[in-house]
Amino acid sequence: MAILGLARMSVRAASRPAPPSASAGPDSSSGPDSARPHDGAAPRAADDCLGPPPGDGGDLWIFAYGSLIWDPGFPYEEARPALLKGYHRAFCLYSMRYRGTPEKPGLVLGLDRGGACRGIAYRVAAARAPAVMAYLWEREMTLRSYHCRDVDIAVAGRTVRARTFVVDRRHPNYAGKLSTDRTAEIIACASGQRGACVSYLENTVRHLDQLGLPDRRLHALLAAVQARS
Repeated sequence: MAILGLARMSVRAASRPAPPSASAGPDSSSGPDSARPHDGAAPRAADDCLGPPPGDGGDLWIFAYGSLIWDPGFPYEEARPALLKGYHRAFCLYSMRYRGTPEKPGLVLGLDRGGACRGIAYRVAAARAPAVMAYLWEREMTLRSYHCRDVDIAVAGRTVRARTFVVDRRHPNYAGKLSTDRTAEIIACASGQRGACVSYLENTVRHLDQLGLPDRRLHALLAAVQARS
């Protein structure tokens, strides 16, 4: 189900200097992450080793900042622009399956501490919330390179509680803060099961622009990647 421009968006259908070794896991968004101490950034929504956190019986809000913006993969009641404070969007996770290989890892987006992030908030009907969380858990948490968080986001002039996935800084696939040039070098050359790493970047930039939520850092990164071609 497509997301339309913000003016029409409302109700829609129901730093580590080098990549880790191949032994760190097949992909940056999924692999073993034993029960590490929490990084202190925010309370966990649940024990990340056990499974999706239970809901409160009401509708569920999901905050999307990367591929969930242009490929949510789940039914929702509405999608609205949202602001999350305290985290920023960054290419900070190595990917060795979906957007890269063990020999030539790519990078995917994560929410890292500090700053703010504009994204999309999806409202999921209460009856569908358990199934949607199960889907998201399978999609995002296989390698435990993220933590599932309950966060406060600003949506249409009010604050709502939402679920999102923030990077685990202790995970072997955490890339840390890479320079723009180094990030562009990795993205320009990497490709995995879901396609070229640059396509992932281009899709995110294009959809954020279409939604009226341009990200100047991602634009600068895309320009740096294109300069290499």
